[in-house]
Amino acid sequence: AGGEGHDSQANMLKLLHDLEGKENRKAQFRTAISLILDGKEYLFEGVIKGEIIKEKRGDSGFGYDPVFMPEGYDRTFAELGNDIKNQISHRALAIQKLCEFLQS
Repeated sequence: AGGEGHDSQANMLKLLHDLEGKENRKAQFRTAISLILDGKEYLFEGVIKGEIIKEKRGDSGFGYDPVFMPEGYDRTFAELGNDIKNQISHRALAIQKLCEFLQS
């Protein structure tokens, strides 16, 4: 959103303003984890698709959670709460892939 420091509220308001009147509000969060093991790099990616809703809803989580609604849900990340979010998030998906690799 500009300015100094990190301001999630200002970032969210800027995003909502920039999307006013837009039909396509598709969005996604993506996490990539890199593991270097014995000189070889392995990448593990997690993606959660969804959309940016028109107004903030919910008060858990951080960042864009109040305006991001994941596909297949009728609540934002901020409304779902940390238990559900931490099971379906882009970070959780990438970490799950990393753990499966390490266990194999």
